[in-house]
Amino acid sequence: MQSVGDVLALFRSVGPQTRAEVMHRTGLSRSTVNQRLDALLAHGFVVPAGEQRDEAPGRGRPAGTFAFHRDRGVLLVADVGATGLRAALCDLAGAVTAERTREIDVAAGPQAVLEVVDGFFREMLAEAGRDADAVHGIGLDVPGPVDFAAGLVVSPPIMTGWDRFDIRGWFAPRYRCHVMVDKDVNAMAFGEHRTVHPDAETLLMLKVGTGIGSGIIAGGRVFRGADGAAGDIGHVQLAVPGAESPPTCRCGNVGCLEAYAGGWALVRDLREAGHDVGSVAGALALSASGNPDAARFLRRAGRLLGGAVAEAVSLLNPRVVVVGGQVAAGAGDPLLAGIREHVYRRSLPLATARLQIVPSRLGTGAGLVGSALLLADLVLAPDRISELLTR
Repeated sequence: MQSVGDVLALFRSVGPQTRAEVMHRTGLSRSTVNQRLDALLAHGFVVPAGEQRDEAPGRGRPAGTFAFHRDRGVLLVADVGATGLRAALCDLAGAVTAERTREIDVAAGPQAVLEVVDGFFREMLAEAGRDADAVHGIGLDVPGPVDFAAGLVVSPPIMTGWDRFDIRGWFAPRYRCHVMVDKDVNAMAFGEHRTVHPDAETLLMLKVGTGIGSGIIAGGRVFRGADGAAGDIGHVQLAVPGAESPPTCRCGNVGCLEAYAGGWALVRDLREAGHDVGSVAGALALSASGNPDAARFLRRAGRLLGGAVAEAVSLLNPRVVVVGGQVAAGAGDPLLAGIREHVYRRSLPLATARLQIVPSRLGTGAGLVGSALLLADLVLAPDRISELLTR
């Protein structure tokens, strides 16, 4: 039998409806629909949304229409990167209503970064006239491996001090709600899927930034694998022709894709070539100025990324490959062209016949948007609604 949570999910997915429409879509009896709807109305998750008149004039009185109350509470989300973070206040539909950004060093450790995040959360709540009791969920996405079920970052290469840090426990004294922690590329993949490519049941998100990672949508859902490690394309080891000694990666292994094509590797190679470059942004600026070394390293990155994506395409057969991240955005068409060339040349025609390889439409906001939408689905999942009805 459809629960109260299932009826709320119907309002979230379909939109405003009358009691009769809920009966038709669920197959529930009038008395059961009334019971479910009355519970949602009493707790403010559904509100009256006007009247809908019968199509035949003169037949009966208008039927009351009801809608999901997206302003019943708020969600707090933060997209934490290697060198910066974005925090947002969202409604219960996952729409961003306020936002903050700041440069940070994720290697400063969880205490320092989370203090900045919570400071932004408090500012936005105060500006919106809300308090901590209005918060229904907190979502955090990070640039490292995550055990999603446990909410823990596990052995991250660049996140000093974050390994198995109790993020949920850190927020617990401050907010009485669920805390979601996920990998940044999973959030980006979900954001692109839900808002830009909703018809793509299978999607691969490739992030080319300081590091390299991927997120997978399979069957319309984030695919995390058995332990949350799915999509670690940046640490696939390569045999690169002409490379005398494979470079050491930040993960400790040698010859990883990221060690050749990541933003930090681009900075390393340019410095070794005699250029005074101290950041990924500086490396991209050098490329934009027409520097031949920067152009050469980016062309190589495109070829190597294309080879790795071709293998992923052969394995997953996605409908869409979305390419995003700081390096991808800064390098533009040449990098994307290199990826496309290798994918279409190396993958079978059946896997590429309808494949789209496109740049990110959400850009730097992909992680934030995706985290908000993932959190909304998690907090308002049918099996969690009974928990919220007691608040």
